[in-house]
Formats: sequence, structure tokens, C-alpha cells
Amino acid sequence: MQNTSEQYDAVIKECRELFQKKMKDYGSAWRILRLPSLTDQIYIKAQRIRGLQENDVRKVDEGEKSEFIGIINYAIMALVQIEKGIVEQPDLDVAEAVELYNKHITITKTLMENKNHDYGEAWREMRVSSLTDLILQKLLRVKQIEDNKGKTLVSEGIDANYQDIINYSVFALIHLSE
Repeated sequence: MQNTSEQYDAVIKECRELFQKKMKDYGSAWRILRLPSLTDQIYIKAQRIRGLQENDVRKVDEGEKSEFIGIINYAIMALVQIEKGIVEQPDLDVAEAVELYNKHITITKTLMENKNHDYGEAWREMRVSSLTDLILQKLLRVKQIEDNKGKTLVSEGIDANYQDIINYSVFALIHLSE
């Protein structure tokens, strides 16, 4: 588990650094995005990963890694939007955005550690393609919950699904680095 924690932190460090650089370039323009827009953006990235995994020919020279990083960062943005709500104008500076990023990744990593303990690191035996399929499944669930105006009868909420998406993406990136 200790190795998983260190690997997790290394993946998130790379994701956070890209997030910070994009915050410096673009500011917090993403704060205007509604949750369905973020969900759709993540869905596009997950579909592209699946396409990369299934197709022999690539017409754009970007691999799975950059798409998984994008999924992680967009899912963090979605968690921030759930917490703070959507705004009409960008309202976060880099320091505030990174503080929120760190807050949500800490919660998400704790969830991973708890589940990882209970499941005995079963993800290590999974294929990256299976993790991709689980991400797509979670996204379809999120879309359905969004279409239901956030109401569920027995299911966990949208935030838990975003957290799982982040954790599956981290696992995929760990696999890709090994």
C-alpha cells in the first residue's frame, strides 16, 4: 500500500503541475462550466482513450497518458463546481484554485486508500482497458444522475462517481508508467 500511496502522489504531482500552468495561462475560465459540460468533456477524453486502445492507426500524436491526466483535472474541476457552484465570471486565482485542488485530491486519495485496503489492491491485476471501461461506465451513471436532476433512489451521488473516475485514472497512469 505504501508504494501505491507514493505512486499516487507522483501521478497527482504531474497532474497538479499541468493544472497550475493552465491556470496561469487561462485563469479560472473553467468556473463558468456547468457540471454536464464537464462530464461531457471527461466523456470525450475517455472515449478517445478507448479509441486509442482499439484502433491501430492514430491521426493525432497524443497518447492515453495526456488524456488520463485531463480526466483527472476535469474531474477535480467538477468537484470544485459541486462545492462552490457555477459562476458567471472566473473568480479564482491560482493559489485559491490549487488549494481547492489539494483539498479535493486529499479527500479522493483517502477514499482510494480505504477502498484499496478493502479490495486488496485488486486494481493491480486489471488491464488499463478495463479501467477505461469503468470510467466510461461511471460517466454514463453521472449523465443519468444529471438527467434526473441529481436525484437518486439508492445510488451514491455525482461527487463519489467523480472521485472514482479520478482514482481509476490514477491507477491507469500507474500501470502505464510500469
